[in-house]
Amino acid sequence: MSETKTAAIIGGGVIGGGWAARFLLNGWDVVVSDPDPEVERKVGEVLANARRSLPALSDVTVPKEGKLRFATSLAEAVAGADWIQESAPERLDIKHKVFAEIQAHCRTDALIGSSTSGFKPSELQQGAARPEQIFVAHPFNPVYLLPVIELVGVQQTVERAKEVLDGIGMKPLIVRKEIDAHIADRFLEAVWREALWLIKDGIATTQEIDDVIRFGFGMRWAQMGLFETYRIAGGEAGMRHFIAQFGPCLSWPWTKLMDVPELTAELTDMIADQSDAQSGMHSIRELERIRDDNLVAMMRALKGRNWGAGELLNAQDARNKPPLPTAIDKPLETLSRVIPIDWMDYNGHMNESRYGQVFSDAGDVVMHMVGADPDYIASGLSYFTVSNEISYINETHLGDVIHVRTQVLEARGKKLRLYHEMIRTTDDELLATCNQLLLHVSLETRRTCEPEGEVLERITALGEAQSKLPKPASMRD
Repeated sequence: MSETKTAAIIGGGVIGGGWAARFLLNGWDVVVSDPDPEVERKVGEVLANARRSLPALSDVTVPKEGKLRFATSLAEAVAGADWIQESAPERLDIKHKVFAEIQAHCRTDALIGSSTSGFKPSELQQGAARPEQIFVAHPFNPVYLLPVIELVGVQQTVERAKEVLDGIGMKPLIVRKEIDAHIADRFLEAVWREALWLIKDGIATTQEIDDVIRFGFGMRWAQMGLFETYRIAGGEAGMRHFIAQFGPCLSWPWTKLMDVPELTAELTDMIADQSDAQSGMHSIRELERIRDDNLVAMMRALKGRNWGAGELLNAQDARNKPPLPTAIDKPLETLSRVIPIDWMDYNGHMNESRYGQVFSDAGDVVMHMVGADPDYIASGLSYFTVSNEISYINETHLGDVIHVRTQVLEARGKKLRLYHEMIRTTDDELLATCNQLLLHVSLETRRTCEPEGEVLERITALGEAQSKLPKPASMRD
């Protein structure tokens, strides 16, 4: 991003706070407007969770956090903002008043998104000075982790919004036609309605319904969605066979989706009591952290498969990936990242195997510097690690920002020896070191061989430049 952009967040509740975190942690400046005297505390707590989890999805340097401030008025908040996100209560009269005040003070080219889960853009735009400026930008909680966002509005406006959202790692879905509750909430309402009947009729408890989802189809849906899941269920014959086999059951009276149970005091108490028994031992903040940690672990697992949300995260890493080091006459900054939840072990610190991954990733940077990149590997040549001597010096914890400093100790012929220091960025504490030996190999014969062409030239030049450096201090201790 060539220049810092500003997002104005109107409403600092759970959704507004999530929006603030998503923009802020992707390098945007953020201004929050909310008359609630507790807004700074509430947004601060959401942001604390986001700082703990969102950077952990990335395997590269994350953008520098933007600046956050709280405006004394809505007019102050929107003046000069590039993106304005309205997250006011779901009442059309309130939203109309908010939009009127926004448009009285904002730039005419500012994007004005609404977090509404149900209203159509045509309803939001009623009486607006510039109707085309207002559109639906419906996210999912937590906004700072879940990437999908439904966009509904004038095509030119939502196309501009899509470009912005792509840049902050989200998955914008432009809804083809406006409809009440958009797409996702129509599914959720159907599931919610049926769940209420199952509880009211004594068929299942809140926990049993949640267990059916999280131990069953929820895991399938998380990485394949609905139709891809059912395509597989159709076997070799595919979707047509699935519809032929299971289509007739749609006419059977299984569900009560067209009927709504009355939310009596008795049913409300039943649901609340079951919910308290299920998870009342945790505070809301604890549940949010548990949710975030689980989401990070699942989404990171999908990164390794480059599938679903994982493919999106890999694309965002590619956008944020720093350039390769170019100054070869000084120690190389080969890696910078945040330590994620799935790297922790039962002792509450980073598992020893993950140090090997950090140093392996740092070694890959050196390989790419000398031209041993995916194209070179595809040609049949690469480097294999044959030895890692790792020293664990200080504990590494969840959320630590670390960087790796690398020196080339030997770059001669088939041999490439690297010395890595893993350092906690916040206080320059040395956490671990690694003496790594790599050998150049032919992927066809699986035996060592001399590097070729430009790789040989670059590795020789790098070795000569690095040989003039003093040994790292941790080697001399």
